[in-house]
Amino acid sequence: MELRRALVRAAVSRPGVLLATSPGATRQRLAVEAELARRGWACVGGPAEADLFVILGVREGEDEAEGEGGEGDWVAALWQGIPAPKARVWVTDPGRVADALDSGLADLVRGEHGNDHAPDAPDSHHEHHEHHEHHEHHEHQQNGDHPTPPSEHSGHDMHGGHHGHAGHDMGLVEGLPMADRADDRDGLRLDVLHVPLGPVLADWPAGLILRLTLQGDLVQEATVEPVTTPPSPHPPFWDEPWLRTASGEHISRGDAARRLCAAHLDSLGRFFAVAGWNDMAARTRHARDRALAGAAAAELTSLVRPLIRRAQRSRTLRWLTTGLGTLPAEQARQRGVTGPALVADGDAYNRMLVWLDAVDRSAADCDVTEALDPAEVVGPRGRLDTPVPPSRALLDSLPRLLEGTEFACARIIVASLDPDLDELTHVPAPGTVHSHG
Repeated sequence: MELRRALVRAAVSRPGVLLATSPGATRQRLAVEAELARRGWACVGGPAEADLFVILGVREGEDEAEGEGGEGDWVAALWQGIPAPKARVWVTDPGRVADALDSGLADLVRGEHGNDHAPDAPDSHHEHHEHHEHHEHHEHQQNGDHPTPPSEHSGHDMHGGHHGHAGHDMGLVEGLPMADRADDRDGLRLDVLHVPLGPVLADWPAGLILRLTLQGDLVQEATVEPVTTPPSPHPPFWDEPWLRTASGEHISRGDAARRLCAAHLDSLGRFFAVAGWNDMAARTRHARDRALAGAAAAELTSLVRPLIRRAQRSRTLRWLTTGLGTLPAEQARQRGVTGPALVADGDAYNRMLVWLDAVDRSAADCDVTEALDPAEVVGPRGRLDTPVPPSRALLDSLPRLLEGTEFACARIIVASLDPDLDELTHVPAPGTVHSHG
């Protein structure tokens, strides 16, 4: 028994972690990702690779959620899809992340079955699971100077059925979706496959479910379906400085610039990861974490400018992303898009360039102490004083951008918009900015 425990302890010393982030849990996600990077633990792309299941956000409704798409529905389905040995933890307090991860690791080592609260981590819940054999998980490969095309790397499986939000969408052998037949654009009879992406997928907007209808490798139809989440009175993390300023609080321009810089670095990290450039994604997220940790403008600038030059000079990245999800400015304006996607006036590559430019400028402004203008209510994804939150307009634009594109390109297009579903859960007091209901 002791030898067996020693072998298990060695095998799970760096467990594969599957993150399940609910809308409104951005602060928790950032804290977990920073701690995982510090420990060298890898985030995995799906349940089959996972040892430790980390659920981020409030626990209410996990057992009571009703109807397809409820939080308890997809959390339970993902948990069932993880092979033993496994453990799971809930993280609701960003300050107790290390405790929660330690608790989960201890559960893996002990291999005991239970369902109780860790006494030293009151804001996290852990569950043990009896195991009989250990499975090996695959670590993400770190690419060098260039991204790897999505079809060539396995770190981010494009087939999202195994990350669906209900048991029948989990992609297990007995639950694979069946194909119908229909005429394609050339008049041929091709299989029609209905594929769900989300809500839990590596480098994916938290809470987003995308339902695709495929013929061959082309997206014929796309439907956006956010996960049902209780409304929150708390402002979205990335929009917080501007919303607080609009409500009368004193926020410095430097603090707003720091949040803007970190937000775009977060988006860029997802974009690079989905494009297969894992090394670049890791470096970008390190700069993001330093921005959120309060690094001075000089340090932050020295971190981001080499990354900006590297991304701008990558011919492979340009080749992979040019022509994907083209959104002309006029169409963006008609759909209510007000942020970087409007400024970009183009495709996924153009949107990345806009983010890079904003990161450069905002990193240099992080030490500015003068007050932020209350009339300047433009967050990372657009204007915050409109009837519709910026990410709602991005989600509304997504189906047309996906239709007619190759399936392997779908996630790059989503990452290039990076809608923040936290904005859809925010219900501010009447009369305040973003009182959209």
